[in-house]
Amino acid sequence: MTIVAFLRHGSTVWNESKRLQGMTDVPLSDAGRVQVSAWSVPAEVTSWRWQCSPLSRASETARLLRGGHDAEAEPALREMSFGDWEGYRLDDLRRQFGAEMLGNEAQGVDLVPPGGESPRQVMERLRPWLATVARDGRSTVAVTHKGVIRVVLAMATGWDMKGRQPLKLDWQSMHFFRAQADGSVVTDRLNVALTHA
Repeated sequence: MTIVAFLRHGSTVWNESKRLQGMTDVPLSDAGRVQVSAWSVPAEVTSWRWQCSPLSRASETARLLRGGHDAEAEPALREMSFGDWEGYRLDDLRRQFGAEMLGNEAQGVDLVPPGGESPRQVMERLRPWLATVARDGRSTVAVTHKGVIRVVLAMATGWDMKGRQPLKLDWQSMHFFRAQADGSVVTDRLNVALTHA
């Protein structure tokens, strides 16, 4: 088993207005850059391999944390596609679509936004990458997205993504999992603080 430390990107204007981003390439906001610049990652991970989602909010977060050095872009780490829902607030979608939206949300790992992908499909694209990381045996930092980290938590705990998360995640912390050769993961340490520099 090989450790993978997952970290969500810093804040964007769409995060701040509670809009679903998905595959829309929204950059860090000014507030997000200030936020990330105040983070300091645990010393142990500074020498690890760093990979990130190809979306700019993740790649810029990695670059800021690495003193201007780029992380390796990894397509498997991109955010779940929310399809036609991107740019909308969840509350607005619930108001607009009512019972249909509630029915969609009740699908848990099998929720598929129109034109998007389900959490189960995100699991399917993560498994080969996790298996490769495990076989390589190189501890890795993955700078990614909330949707991806929630899927990893579901993989590790068996959570069907219906109802509350089984474990609370702080989105300004690092979450450590152990990747196994079959592409599965187990929880190592969650909510590891990003100490302020």
